[in-house]
Amino acid sequence: MHMEMKSALSKAETLIEALPYIQQFNRKVIVVKYGGSAMSNEDLQRDVIKDVTLLKLVGFKPVLVHGGGKEISAMLKRLGKESSFVGGLRVTDEETMDVAEMVLGRIGKRLVTMVESLGVKAVGISGKDGNLFHVKKRVLEEGDIGYVGEIDQVNPKVLYDLLEKDYLPIVAPIGLGDDFHSYNINADDAACAVAKAMQAEKLAFLTDIEGLYRDVKDPSTFLSKVTVKEAEELVASGMIGGGMLPKLTNCTQAMRGGVNRVHILDGRVPHSLLLEIFTKEGAGTMILRDEV
Repeated sequence: MHMEMKSALSKAETLIEALPYIQQFNRKVIVVKYGGSAMSNEDLQRDVIKDVTLLKLVGFKPVLVHGGGKEISAMLKRLGKESSFVGGLRVTDEETMDVAEMVLGRIGKRLVTMVESLGVKAVGISGKDGNLFHVKKRVLEEGDIGYVGEIDQVNPKVLYDLLEKDYLPIVAPIGLGDDFHSYNINADDAACAVAKAMQAEKLAFLTDIEGLYRDVKDPSTFLSKVTVKEAEELVASGMIGGGMLPKLTNCTQAMRGGVNRVHILDGRVPHSLLLEIFTKEGAGTMILRDEV
């Protein structure tokens, strides 16, 4: 058999391997949280958008929630405005909120353009649209952080309406408070809230790490699968460091709230989302329901 035929056959085998997953998740909602380094490189951005578009074309119902912290910081710097942080969170005054909304809006439309260029209809919205995110002001003991919100209510009707009309929704993490002021929301929190409200089949985080480690300093402790209970034990053990801790807490809360599976993936690896969903080996860490 010549090489070209072998190569074509291996492609066919890959498609056949994907078939049961395509059947299993057809018409199911999958929420993808996208941010970090995977967003700062245009080639990687295009890969992620191709993956999400493919999910749409094979019958999934993807919803993309994006962040933009690095781009917000860069824009504030260009404007000569210093960012100050309290308890690890950016203090968001009126001017910072304006910049955040502008930058997130621009990111959303850039992602919409990429999806549209691949022949799929997309709509970029923020949590203000259709009353998607209602927030309350986030209060920290360490001090006032301004217009930073915590989601206390999600109204997913606008997302269902878009999906029903065959659009791919792309969501920026901004919401409205009782005062009808805009509040900036942590994008991980926003993705979790959407996944819970829609009882999503899957919630996938594209992050800057390969996945979950029992001990982050020891590569041999990589975990490709954990149950919710094991993940909660990891959080309690104090072994999980830095930015992973709130992410993992978010994951377990999402699953306790009705999300079926959570995936933590390295967004810097091209097509990690497809590998995770359509292959036996996967590409990151999958959090499963506890064995009954």
